[in-house]
Amino acid sequence: MMLPASLFGMLVAAFLAATPLPFQSEPVFVGLQLAGKVPLWLLIAVAGLGNTAGSALTWALGRGARRLEGRFALAEAQLARAERWYQRWGRWTLLLSWAPLGDVICFVAGALRVPIWQFVLIVGFAKTARYAVLAALTAGVIAWGWT
Repeated sequence: MMLPASLFGMLVAAFLAATPLPFQSEPVFVGLQLAGKVPLWLLIAVAGLGNTAGSALTWALGRGARRLEGRFALAEAQLARAERWYQRWGRWTLLLSWAPLGDVICFVAGALRVPIWQFVLIVGFAKTARYAVLAALTAGVIAWGWT
């Protein structure tokens, strides 16, 4: 019974962490990894899936915000600035979706109508890779060099 509950908790934590809500999934991930009751590959996959799904919700919020264009003067100016920035750097900025302010990047991608399949592919890779690196750091496979 521990396995399904743990994975569900990880899924929810990862999902919430990828939305505009102030939540972090790393303590849950590290705690489950150190407990050793969940296969690591499955923990990484579930965390990546949940985090990608949360980012997709943020993308959808951005997509919906585009419908409000013209109703708020500030939103129009911000959207124009975001479009210029995004045209310069492109959808590959989604590789930074795991970093601080990654939610903003996902929101802008939705507002600028990045196709969902491209969004999910790039963000899914970035988010899952981040959990794999976190797992390696937790296991000591990768060291910071602070000894």
